[in-house]
Amino acid sequence: MSRPAKFATGFYLQRSLILCALLIMFGCTSLSGSQWDQRYGTATARELGAGPQQAQYTYYQHTKPIIEQRCVVCHGCYDSPCQLKLESYEGLLRGANPARVYDGTRLLGASLTRLFEDAQSTAEWRRKGFHPVINERGNSPGANINAGVMAQLLELKQDHPLPKGALLPEAFNLAINSPQYCASIENLHSYTAKNPLLGMPYGLPGLSEQEHDITMDWLKQGAAMGKAPALPKKLHTEIARWESFLNGDSLKAQLVNRYIYEHLFLAQIDFAAAPGVYFRLVRSSTPPGEPLQRISTARPFDDPGVARVYYRLWQDPSSVVAKTHMPYRLDAARAQQWQELFYSADYQVSQLPDYKSETASNPFVTFAQLPINARYRFMLTEAEFTIMNFIKGPVCRGQVALNVIQDHFWVFFYSPESQATDEQAQFLADNSKHLQLPAGAGNTLLPLSNWLKYSELQKEYMAAKAQFIRNKVATRGKFELHSIWDGDKGTNNNAALTIFRHADSASVHKGLIGQSPKTAWVIGYPLLERIHYLLVAGFDVYGNVSHQLLSRLYMDFLRIEGEMNFVELLPKSAQQPTLHYWYRDAESNLQTYIDLYLKQVEETNNIHYQTEAYQEELYLKLKMHLGKAAQSHHNLNTAKLPARKLALYQQLQNTSGKAISFLPQTTLIELRGVGLFSLIHNSAYSNLSSLFGEDKRRIPAEDNLTLTRGVIGAYPNSFLRLESHELEEFIAQLQGLASEQDYYKLKSRFGIRRTHPEFWAFSDRLHKLYEIGEPEEAALLDYNRLENR
Repeated sequence: MSRPAKFATGFYLQRSLILCALLIMFGCTSLSGSQWDQRYGTATARELGAGPQQAQYTYYQHTKPIIEQRCVVCHGCYDSPCQLKLESYEGLLRGANPARVYDGTRLLGASLTRLFEDAQSTAEWRRKGFHPVINERGNSPGANINAGVMAQLLELKQDHPLPKGALLPEAFNLAINSPQYCASIENLHSYTAKNPLLGMPYGLPGLSEQEHDITMDWLKQGAAMGKAPALPKKLHTEIARWESFLNGDSLKAQLVNRYIYEHLFLAQIDFAAAPGVYFRLVRSSTPPGEPLQRISTARPFDDPGVARVYYRLWQDPSSVVAKTHMPYRLDAARAQQWQELFYSADYQVSQLPDYKSETASNPFVTFAQLPINARYRFMLTEAEFTIMNFIKGPVCRGQVALNVIQDHFWVFFYSPESQATDEQAQFLADNSKHLQLPAGAGNTLLPLSNWLKYSELQKEYMAAKAQFIRNKVATRGKFELHSIWDGDKGTNNNAALTIFRHADSASVHKGLIGQSPKTAWVIGYPLLERIHYLLVAGFDVYGNVSHQLLSRLYMDFLRIEGEMNFVELLPKSAQQPTLHYWYRDAESNLQTYIDLYLKQVEETNNIHYQTEAYQEELYLKLKMHLGKAAQSHHNLNTAKLPARKLALYQQLQNTSGKAISFLPQTTLIELRGVGLFSLIHNSAYSNLSSLFGEDKRRIPAEDNLTLTRGVIGAYPNSFLRLESHELEEFIAQLQGLASEQDYYKLKSRFGIRRTHPEFWAFSDRLHKLYEIGEPEEAALLDYNRLENR
């Protein structure tokens, strides 16, 4: 027989075997489902409000705190295992789905599965591939326990608690991209028979006896929802007032409100009348006063499909999780600010822009009729929130998206006065075509050709910017320190930000935190707007690999531009050497973008230096210029500490050498009687100019630590607990780390591991201290990245 014939025979044989296996599998599934039907009745999707009306235990009155503290700490945001988002009762009804939202390899965009948006009923979620985790068959105690995945997994944990020992065995796969076990009730027992340690909470201690009994009794009675807390009457009046404000009929009002929506669509809007209750600004096809009919599109600037859009406030019932928590207060001061920025200014809006993707994704085209000062001030006044959107928004997790930034850097901003000039407005109008963003390409299958397109546009933009700066310096003089925003003389603490990257997540905080970082950015209006439309408004977490790669590659341009803006404040002689140090061993084409700008301009600043440590001196000058706006309550020196105690903290932060290599990215430390501290391991790289080969660019010898007060990061990797008098012993043991065994001993002495019998008590105390110390920022932390060491 010829080789082609053998190949064909083998192919058809293999295909036949696969088909037989599939038929057997589906036959077994059908039979199993039939058995469940016979035993407990046919499954029917359970809709909101259709559960038992009379029950001793309900979600809102009894089990919500337990689910928050024991379940949501792993089941929240897009990276929730099996898409089981338990921040709300609606998420519990929706259930689970084995498809991953975060998938950087898919060739086609995934189906949208955003809770509250992409389906309006449980039946719709079932058609989208979600299966129930609570019983949807006959309502009886036996059915509610035996036919419910959640109940069965909680029982499994009680029957098979964590094995004894400090570390979990290899049977527990805790890697962030580990295989998911998303079993439905029909195949659950085949999973658990082979994997009896899959009980929930997975890889953590089980619920206490009281918590377990309450939760199981609630499930046994039908998992009733109960009544959500009523909103204060005065809040309804406040909402009506704001919805009226956000839906003016004039062309100016409609354009302004579109701009506001596209920048606040991820905000957790709150009001003083109801602290802790959050709303989302959404698009609706119905005006205020009528039932809200939400318009859901992949991106906020996509065509709404209606003649007139209305902006409404929708109450979000979800529990608050730190990795997505972005509060934004609406009050009288905010209304006055927007009135002054957008309505009191003398300008006209003659025509509303369309929603075509290539133009709607470019804010410099869509909102060209709005004053630059209004747009920049709108984002700048809440700069932490603006930057936080790309940190905590659709990119709340993702190595591809976040390996574009350093582990620790500072951000400054150009002053509004330097940005809101007639020349700047004309420059943006003339160069809007150069500022196109990858969002306009959508889920393209041609990443290379699109990359070349945006690369050329960026080159043209940098050359045009160089010419613009030369003209600006010639007519207005060189940059002074007052070109950097001082937070309106220190009254606004958004003027300086610190960003930390923690592997595949990140965090942003007001003020300059920690020791002087390797790099810093200076951001002006065009750069700030492009970051938002690249990684927030235009980023599709369900997009294909090309969309995500283009977003990552384009962010390289924006990072380089922000860094060059900072370097431009150094003496001319120090600019190229500084960038060469930041980009050691980078690809040769990187220099092209640097040369297109820095080599085309002469000395642009008028800052006088007295030492040759230019970057450190510039940091000091900026701190002096910013005043109070540079301060942060996270810094060690913000508390009035004895000199000896402060010296110990500094000694810990100044740890260097091999010891650092054994530490995880983020460690939360409870110093008993003092409070919470975060120990952050900042990894060093020769450069960040390449998407791949990050490990090859690591320089462990240049790693450092930042020790802060309070909580930094939403995904802690390790927990430590110390008595105050143990601090010196702890520092000595940490600085002496020379092996993994040494780290094991450190954790055995001071750690609260996953297996610790007091794990949940520590977790509860940690969240309480977090809330006391940082009431505005505090929310539920995520435990998916806790180490097993």
